[in-house]
Amino acid sequence: MPVRSAWLINRTETESGQSRADTRLSPLGTMAPTGPLTSAGGVIPGAENGTYLMSGLYVYGETAGMRATVVPGRAVIQGQGRAGAYPVVLTDYTDVGFDDGDAANPRIDLVVLRVRDAQFDGDGGATEATLEVIKGEPKGSPEPPLLPDAALPLARVLVPAGASVGTGGIDWANAVYDLRVPTVAVGGILPESWNRDVPGGYVGQYRDTSRELQRWDGTRWSAYPRQVGGIAPQGALAQGEYTGQYRDEGGRLQRWDGTVWRPAVTASGWANNTDGGYCTSTTWVEAVTGTVGPTITAAFTVPVSGAVMVTLGFLGNTAVEGQWARMSANIRKDGVLVVAADERRSAEVGTKSSVSVSATFRVTGLQAGAVYTAVSAYCSSATSSRGWYDNRFIRVDPVL
Repeated sequence: MPVRSAWLINRTETESGQSRADTRLSPLGTMAPTGPLTSAGGVIPGAENGTYLMSGLYVYGETAGMRATVVPGRAVIQGQGRAGAYPVVLTDYTDVGFDDGDAANPRIDLVVLRVRDAQFDGDGGATEATLEVIKGEPKGSPEPPLLPDAALPLARVLVPAGASVGTGGIDWANAVYDLRVPTVAVGGILPESWNRDVPGGYVGQYRDTSRELQRWDGTRWSAYPRQVGGIAPQGALAQGEYTGQYRDEGGRLQRWDGTVWRPAVTASGWANNTDGGYCTSTTWVEAVTGTVGPTITAAFTVPVSGAVMVTLGFLGNTAVEGQWARMSANIRKDGVLVVAADERRSAEVGTKSSVSVSATFRVTGLQAGAVYTAVSAYCSSATSSRGWYDNRFIRVDPVL
């Protein structure tokens, strides 16, 4: 079998061992670590003309039957304990065979590149690098077999019940699931595996996801460089890392103010009531009589400018011609009155005929990022004249 490994068998007068070709072909050097004495096993990336992430050690089948082909390639396999990492190379296209399927149930087999080292295995067996098929157990819902020590999984293959050469063999177009992951030398940028998320080996390691460069921070892969204005994706940050950082939260952009996440662009506040009522109070009150839900309240978050535009209006009239009825708003924070209703900030009617009126005014000096409420307030020119209000609304827009 054309599988070779460097640093596995020493050449002696009577035994063959590592040749010059083995040394040239095998991937040598310090690979990306997973610990003080261990390396990240995987396939060395690369393809002809740089077309693909990696073409080496790809497992595929082309014709009906029970045999697959493994493409030449190079890999690193982490051994047991202090055995270290073994550089391995497959120099030729190589076939591997699968046993016939169970009569009743399917199974999953693994194609692996494996190193046996009698010095560390402790069983007095062979010392060699091999390409093997690890047979799974037939079940109604089969699972892959356990991976042996010092073995690198290349693919898992679903072997249907009753599969054999005579029945058409394995459905190669759908049976093979690629398990290869790439590995690079320490300090190299790791290509992201397409079928599973591989954790980093050390703080400061980088990987390329094909969309962005990421850095391993000891816990997760983080988009790099976040500190120069990158927007953190949803779920990546519970707390900001610096004041002014942005994150995507459910499609809404948020900004970290040093303590909490605030909306980067605040939404408008809105409240309305389509049921009519009347007011006879000559001082500002927050309720009208004879209606359901007399008070309307629009909650809003103050933008960084500390200013908002408040628009309010209603369809109304007075019971007595020449008298007036006004609607304004009280601005409150945590229930405390901040800006009181005022005739200069009100919509007014002064006729017995029903008319629609509205008014817009600016409120400044509010606390950026805080939540306020605009509460409807009403006033009539005389207790003897009912001011009627219908289709009432309040809208609060941020001033950016």
